[in-house]
Amino acid sequence: MQGFGVHTSMWTMHWDRLGAERTIPAAAAYKMDFIEIALLDTSVVDAHHTRDLLAKHEMRAVCSLGLPRESWASVNPDGAIAHLIDAMDYTKEMGGEALSGVTYGGIGERSGVPPTEAEYDNIARALEVAAKYAKTLGIAFGIEPVNRYESHLINTSWQAKEMIDKIGADNIFIHLDTYHMNIEEKGAGNGILAAREHLRYIHLSESDRGTPGEGTCDWDEIFATLAAVEFKGGLAMESFINMPPQVGYGLGIWRPVANSFEEVMDKGLPFLRNKAAQYRLI
Repeated sequence: MQGFGVHTSMWTMHWDRLGAERTIPAAAAYKMDFIEIALLDTSVVDAHHTRDLLAKHEMRAVCSLGLPRESWASVNPDGAIAHLIDAMDYTKEMGGEALSGVTYGGIGERSGVPPTEAEYDNIARALEVAAKYAKTLGIAFGIEPVNRYESHLINTSWQAKEMIDKIGADNIFIHLDTYHMNIEEKGAGNGILAAREHLRYIHLSESDRGTPGEGTCDWDEIFATLAAVEFKGGLAMESFINMPPQVGYGLGIWRPVANSFEEVMDKGLPFLRNKAAQYRLI
């Protein structure tokens, strides 16, 4: 999971054959090292088709998701385990290197009260089984802290670290996101420092999820701290342009954050690549 990548939401959130055929060549044209496939519905995925397209364009892939309501780990750990196993099977079959994201819950999952030990115990049980299964497949398995408006469960780096410590698994990594960190961490650098022993992946997303470099994220602090901890993982640009209602609702996206994917890719990607080069991350 090294190099520069892009979330497939730049082109599609529906990973069927048409979505794959639209996205993979487009990402290759921008010379991305990998794509992050939004694996929201495995029933529409043609895994062999995706694997062949990735090979044709010399592109690597990781997958990410949030659990559907009926499989939230906090209340239905067995359902979460079944959903994660299915997603990992597809990830492996497509040739993906990892499954990450909100693997511990739903995007938009909020109880209205602080998380309980019972919820965390259920999540730990589901993630422990999932991590062991990932190891048998030879893929990596990650958890992504998200902001308080999208989840009441894991919002910060230290909460993600505490969950990994609770489980005791040696193959769960932390997947950070600069958009969420801009809301939740006491400085992006502190979030990176807290996660560093487990940090293998980061979403580079602007404060409004729009074009990187045009918001309030402190990119010098972010890249300088990544350099200080000798980060060697995946750098994935994430911006949400056209969201289906069920995804937009969970993310709280009600207006366009950029005019087009071309605007984000043609302006934001060079900005991020230049910052990464400045701090010798690439």
